[in-house]
Amino acid sequence: MQIEANGIRIEVEDSGGDGPVVMLLMGLGGQLIHWPAAFVQALVDAGWRVLRLDNRDAGLSSHFSAHGVPAIPWVAAQAWLGRRPRVPYTLADMARDALGVLDALGVARAHVVGLSMGAMIAQRLALLAPARLWSLTCISGCSGARGLMKPQASVLRVAAGKPRAGDDAALAAYYLNFLRAIASPRYPPSDAELRDVLARTARRHAPHSDATTRQLAAILADGGRAGQLARIRCPTLVVHGADDPWVPPACAHDTARRIAGAQPALIPDMAHDLAPAGHPEIVRRVLAVLLPFLPSAQVHTP
Repeated sequence: MQIEANGIRIEVEDSGGDGPVVMLLMGLGGQLIHWPAAFVQALVDAGWRVLRLDNRDAGLSSHFSAHGVPAIPWVAAQAWLGRRPRVPYTLADMARDALGVLDALGVARAHVVGLSMGAMIAQRLALLAPARLWSLTCISGCSGARGLMKPQASVLRVAAGKPRAGDDAALAAYYLNFLRAIASPRYPPSDAELRDVLARTARRHAPHSDATTRQLAAILADGGRAGQLARIRCPTLVVHGADDPWVPPACAHDTARRIAGAQPALIPDMAHDLAPAGHPEIVRRVLAVLLPFLPSAQVHTP
């Protein structure tokens, strides 16, 4: 369903029910359909009302094509110098989108679970509206602190090979290679599963490299978040793959250190691959730490 939130259209899937709300925030370029079905169903079966949404510039939510394509090297350089580069929108804007969804649905408080970029948006939401969160869960995320985001060279080489827009076959091959590169060495998804995800994504809303670039610019421009995380007071779980080649595990340790009382959970054999085609064993291991955390967080939140 489409919801008007923060002045734009946000596509939302609501599992319904009268249980406490868990809001799931997807990562860079991802869509709400990329949360593994088994992951979502396990939350529903445990009694939670699950909200998933397409971030702005992704899936069926509003896109920002009129804002052009930021020059990523310039944005990165400005951010590294401690400046605030002008970008089409910020992670704080994306957090306001999520808050607007809660407002539109009349949800007073939610458990917020973010994946990768979604974890960064979730952190911004916890800073923006602390009274609206029962808990914060950061999966495969980062604080944005300098020097932490050091992907493995092999993955960077794959990421750098993105073709120009317009060649759909080359773009599909690129995404297939990238998803293979960030997958668990022990529990990788099959090529058939990855191709199925890409086909379902293309049928719903084909990925657009310009939109992903705008989201990436928002990440790079969010340089001050790390120093603000100490203000977060809600129960926090930091989940990360022990074998993540894209966002190194050091990012998880840094995030957990910055948020008082945060619980770190390093998942063996997991890479940067809970979505979009998470292996059943990876999904099971993440749920094994998330499902006990959520009710305990709600009990201990004032």
